Amino acid sequence: MAKLAFLGLGVMGFPMAGHLAAKGHEVTVYNRTVTKSADWVARHGGAAAPTPAAAAQGADIVLACVGNDDDLRAVCLGGEGAFAGMARGALFVDHTTVSARVTRELAEIAADAGIGYVDAPVSGGQAGAENGALSIMCGGALPDFARAQPVLEAYAKVCRRMGEVGAGQLAKMCNQIAIAGVVQGLAEALHFAEKAGLSIPELVEVIGAGAAGSWQMANRHKPMAENAFDFGFAVNWMRKDLGICLATANENGASLPLTALVDQFYKDVQKMGGGRWDTSSLIARLRAMG
Repeated sequence: MAKLAFLGLGVMGFPMAGHLAAKGHEVTVYNRTVTKSADWVARHGGAAAPTPAAAAQGADIVLACVGNDDDLRAVCLGGEGAFAGMARGALFVDHTTVSARVTRELAEIAADAGIGYVDAPVSGGQAGAENGALSIMCGGALPDFARAQPVLEAYAKVCRRMGEVGAGQLAKMCNQIAIAGVVQGLAEALHFAEKAGLSIPELVEVIGAGAAGSWQMANRHKPMAENAFDFGFAVNWMRKDLGICLATANENGASLPLTALVDQFYKDVQKMGGGRWDTSSLIARLRAMG
């Protein structure tokens, strides 16, 4: 069993860190809102630390799951950042969905300090984190990935190395690009069904068993039908992710016309007050249009 630190106890990080503790690892947690750290320790044991550096002190592997590029820099760098508390030979694993640029920037800083670095963004949402069934896309040197993988298996349905540092983030961008198009297509299909007077449960039972079936259809048709979006992966976070995808496409020359369009549709949802709604709320935009 390893000595671990986990930084960030949001809807994803809280249960992920819990799985690590359940596997018998010695886990120290850090969260900006200290009450969440206290709640986690009350449920899972382990310890809480006041800063990322303190949490990382003596840890074999430090894992992070925070919000965005700036949040990741904040928990890594500076006198109170994780890198300051990590010993040479320790390993940093980042589960945050961030740009490949910041990933490579931080990996270089870590390397200069003798710290290994694996970018390991996840897919599967809150339910996947709670059930220990996440897809984890990793980038990093093969020896670093080999060290991280047995720990990550605590909450992984699948865990794969996609290449060198940054490759995990690029794979996660592909994930978000694919989701955006599928959710918009599902929203349009169900909106059309409503206008046509079809039963959505019966429709999904039929077409979900065929080529139209998808994870999104199986798991999101009900909230779409009920216009209930107060859960899941927030539109604000999806727009952050799609912004990363579009910026990277501008750098590498990829053409993402559908992704750019759906990003603007999510912008419309934000204007409707739905920034914290689940991404399946694209159908609410269609209903608002009539």
